[in-house]
Amino acid sequence: MVRDREAVLREEIVHLACQYGRYGYRRITALLHNDGWRVNHKCVERIWRQEGLKVPQKQPKRRRLWFNDGSCIRLRPEYRDHVWSYDFVADRTSNGKALRMLTVMDEYTRECLAIRVDRKLNSYDVIEQLAELFVQRGTPDFIRSDNGAEFTAKAVRGWLKRLGVKTLYIEPGSPWENGYIESFNGKLRDELLNGEIFDAVLEARVIIDQWKNLYNRKRPHSSLGYKPPAPEASLPDQRNQLDLIRQNTQIQVGT
Repeated sequence: MVRDREAVLREEIVHLACQYGRYGYRRITALLHNDGWRVNHKCVERIWRQEGLKVPQKQPKRRRLWFNDGSCIRLRPEYRDHVWSYDFVADRTSNGKALRMLTVMDEYTRECLAIRVDRKLNSYDVIEQLAELFVQRGTPDFIRSDNGAEFTAKAVRGWLKRLGVKTLYIEPGSPWENGYIESFNGKLRDELLNGEIFDAVLEARVIIDQWKNLYNRKRPHSSLGYKPPAPEASLPDQRNQLDLIRQNTQIQVGT
């Protein structure tokens, strides 16, 4: 199957931007030309801005990950359960009250591992959700997040350290360093949250969990050759899944 040219170009631009963190879009355009791409800098600039890429004003020093064989990597996922990332997404129910979601994903497979939904979520909720995932599929080597209080809390860091899970924190104000989960959260908002009105937390949980299953098992992912992240966990062939959930699930509207 021939992949969409712009999707491949977008992936290559993001890859080069990650590899050459101090290069701007014009220099990235030159690299693309060297690789045989026939594309002008305006097209690259458009994709560059859509992906939220920019050259950081200050380039922090970072450690590499060194292995016993002398090889090293720049904290990029190399295999399943190598690096997980997690973040929060905010929304509101129809009565204006806050709705918060904890999203967790495997950066290598792009599979969404969990979306926990509640009015409020703290560091102990983070531990509880991770513990459930660790029981289901084991612990990752690394887990990446921003510097939010829920992720940097002593309870979370100490618990992860005891389990042998190394933490990776991005630089403050640098969401592109956590690009996998940021991209996923963008899809969650664009494909679901922007088009749904939730009247209750329970309703949000049901609909969001259904979307998560469709994302993992049915939705084509451009960076995976338009295959879903977890096709082995097959779902029944249903049409208009979200509408069926609304019609067939009796949800008690509450706070």
